[in-house]
Amino acid sequence: MSATTAEKIRITDLANPVLTEMQKGALAFAAANPVTLTPEAVLAAAQAQTGLSDFGADDFRERLAVWMRAGDNDTELSAVGRGALFSEAVRLASNRLQLEDTVRRHPEILDIPIERPLIIAGLPRSGTTYTLQLMSADPRLRSLPHWEAVRPIAAPWIKDGHDPRHDLCAAEWAQTDAVMPYIKMIHEFSPDHISEDIELQGLDFGGYYFEWIAHVPEWRDYQFAHDATPILRYVRKAMQVLSWQKGPNRWVSKCPQHMEQMPAVRGAFPDSYIVINHRDPVASIQSAITGLAYGARLTRTRVDMQGIAAYWIDRYERLLRACVRDRDLIDASQSYDLYFHELMADPFGQLERVYAGAGVPFDQQTRDAFQQAIDHNKRGKHGQLVYNLREDFGIEPDAIRERFQFYYDRFPEVRIEVK
Repeated sequence: MSATTAEKIRITDLANPVLTEMQKGALAFAAANPVTLTPEAVLAAAQAQTGLSDFGADDFRERLAVWMRAGDNDTELSAVGRGALFSEAVRLASNRLQLEDTVRRHPEILDIPIERPLIIAGLPRSGTTYTLQLMSADPRLRSLPHWEAVRPIAAPWIKDGHDPRHDLCAAEWAQTDAVMPYIKMIHEFSPDHISEDIELQGLDFGGYYFEWIAHVPEWRDYQFAHDATPILRYVRKAMQVLSWQKGPNRWVSKCPQHMEQMPAVRGAFPDSYIVINHRDPVASIQSAITGLAYGARLTRTRVDMQGIAAYWIDRYERLLRACVRDRDLIDASQSYDLYFHELMADPFGQLERVYAGAGVPFDQQTRDAFQQAIDHNKRGKHGQLVYNLREDFGIEPDAIRERFQFYYDRFPEVRIEVK
């Protein structure tokens, strides 16, 4: 199931998966090791794992309770899905315990300024990852590689001067790749891949990460009923800890959900420079829901192609409507609209404009770093999935496009890709 660069691959068993022996084994193992989705079970496991007990401010507990209740109410979440939800919650709670312990022992961390961060918003699959990968190659900017995102606090892991976190992450990625070999064409989670700040939002049990694991409309609605600013302030706190561990303290970060969080981003990071990636949402949706349908062979008891499409088309509409509503609240001098087709055609030119707006010098050293990143992050380096909304989901692209006409009207430069 390996793929060479630009090899075209069509997943033909999305709706009726033909499982490999490794996938069957993963399902059997999860069924034999069930979990209890309660906040009490998560927090107790994290405390036992770390030997710590102080989680800091208690407001996260309400959000964690909604996470667990919503996940437990997802009747089609498989044993693997439930296990993944529980283990991710325990990991985040453990990381939070370690973060709070670090700040308690080193209160000077909270004096570290997070200076004029560059924060990227934009739909999933719209070039945000590519933009982040390029900008993270600039050594003047701090970013979050995946190996550090999953275990952000260094001290508990270092033994005899050796930090095993990269090796642990590499082993986990190798296991994921073996069980689900097409995942790397959808979203890479190799150790050095630059992660989203969704991982840092998760430390405060916020953000839409949970929606990618389970069908949780209760959590979606809870988010829309509450201001995200406190969660993003916790992200800032996590960035302070990470910069204290290893600078610099000017960050480049991204999360697609920031499309609906722009006022909250400004509230938590008043001096931020926001880059909004734009792409034909139909192209973004077909990629995202195909990836979700592929993962569903393990995480769900049945693959509901229409249900996946319906939820995420609605979810995208919420992201896009919030972006249209709030875009003009962000001053033009502190933001930039980055269009996918322009980024692909001229990445240097587009990023030079971003750097000019953000007040970061764009010199030959920057160009060289970007060129190395471009060479390393070529599209299709693991192979390229072939998407088909009509055949796989029974959806006409024009039907989605008509629903999103308000977005095309506001951003007419968006180029239609899927016909």
